[in-house]
Amino acid sequence: MASEHIVLNQGQNTNLAQGDSLKVMIQCDASPSPLDISCFMVNEAGKVPSDDYFIFYNQNVDPHQSVHLEQATERSTQFALNMTKLQAAPIAKCVFTATLEGAGTFAEVQGCKAVLTLGEQEITYTITEATAETALIFIEVYRYQQGFKVRAIGRGFFGGLKPLAESFGVEIDDSPEEETAPSQASPADPTPVPVVAEPVSTPEPVTPPVDTSIGKIDLLKRKVTLSLEKKQIPPIQARVAVVFDASGSMYSLYKKGVVQEAFERILAIAAAFDDNGELDVWFFAKEFLRAPSVRAEDYKDYVARTYKLGSKGGTNNEPPVMEDVIRRYTVEEPNVRIPTYIIFFSDGGVSSKSKITKLITESSHQNLFWQFVGLGNANYGILRQLDELKGRFIDNASFFELDDISKVSDEELYDRLLNEFPSWIVEARRKGILA
Repeated sequence: MASEHIVLNQGQNTNLAQGDSLKVMIQCDASPSPLDISCFMVNEAGKVPSDDYFIFYNQNVDPHQSVHLEQATERSTQFALNMTKLQAAPIAKCVFTATLEGAGTFAEVQGCKAVLTLGEQEITYTITEATAETALIFIEVYRYQQGFKVRAIGRGFFGGLKPLAESFGVEIDDSPEEETAPSQASPADPTPVPVVAEPVSTPEPVTPPVDTSIGKIDLLKRKVTLSLEKKQIPPIQARVAVVFDASGSMYSLYKKGVVQEAFERILAIAAAFDDNGELDVWFFAKEFLRAPSVRAEDYKDYVARTYKLGSKGGTNNEPPVMEDVIRRYTVEEPNVRIPTYIIFFSDGGVSSKSKITKLITESSHQNLFWQFVGLGNANYGILRQLDELKGRFIDNASFFELDDISKVSDEELYDRLLNEFPSWIVEARRKGILA
C-alpha cells in the first residue's frame, strides 16, 4: 500500500516521486455510454510528433515503448509509463483524456477520477465539477527540471474524440472508403443508410485565423469569450485589476518579456468584461506602484513604459498593495453593482500571514474577488490555504500555481482564471454583496 497519499484539486500540481514504473488509472463509476480513454504524448507546442504518439484502444504503445495502455473496460483504462524511456522520448507531456462514445455529456457521468501510483506514492484527483461537454481532459504528466510532475486539469471539451484528437495534431481520416462498384441497394430495403456530412468542429485550442485588421488583444478577447461559452457562463461585466510581483527574483521574467505577455493576456479579460475595456494595474515589491490604467490600444511595451520601482524592488510585501487595491474600489471608486476581479501574480516569498489573512477576511464583505496565481514552485504561505480560510463572509479568493506561465496556452490560462470567479458572482448576489 502506498505510504504517501496526495489528493489534488483542480489546477494543482505536485512532483512525481523517483521511480521507473508509473501506473495511471482513469476511471468513472457511472456513464450514459462507454468511454474512450486516451493518452496524447505532445511536444512543447502541444502537438503529437506523429500519430504514433496517440495511445488508445487501437494503438496501445508509442514508438519508444514508454507509454502502454495495459487494460481497458467501458468505464476505466490503466496506462503504464516507463519513466526512464519517457525521459528519452521527444515529448513534453502526456495528456490523459476521455470522450463519450455515444449519447450524453460528462454532466451525466459520475465518479470520475485519476489515480497515479509510483512506488510508495499515490496521487488522486477526483473531478467534482460537472461539465456539459462530451470530452474531458483529466490530468497531464509533464517534464519539470530533471523529473516529472502531474497537474490536475479537469477541463471539458466540446466535440468528442475526433476534434479532441485533431486539437493535439492527430490526423483523423473518417472519410468513407471508395466503392469499386456502384451500390446495388434494393428498393425494398426498408433502412437505407443516408450519407450525412459530419459537421466541422473547431477544436478549442486552435487559434482563430489571423485577421490583420484585428489587434492582438482582440484575438485574446475572443478566447476569453470562448472560455465562458464553453462553461455555459453568460457574459460578465466587471472591473478588472492585475497586481504583478516586482521583487528581485522576478527580474528575469521582466527582462524576457514574460510579464508583458502575462499583462496582455489579462488585458484581454478587461477588454471582455469592463464597460470601457480598461485594466487597472499595480506593481509591488518592498514598496508598490499604482500604475496608469490601460486599454487595448495602448498595450504595446506597457510594462517597460510604466514599471518604475527600480531599486525599490527587493523582497515581497503584499499587505500595502492589497490595502491600496481595496482602498481604490471601496473608498475612492465604490460601486456595489459591479464586481471587481483582482488577479494577483506572485513568485513566492509570501510571509505576512496574519496581515494577508486579515485583509482577505475583511474584504469578504466587499464586491472584491482575489485570484492569486503562483509563478513557479515556491513558498506561497497562506495563499495555499485560501480554500480553508475561516471567518470569511463569503469565499472570496482562489489560488493556483504555474511552473512556467509562458508555456501555458491562452485557453488553459483563461479556463483556470475563470474557474471560480463566475460562481463567486452568483453567491455574492445571493448574499447581497452585489446589488
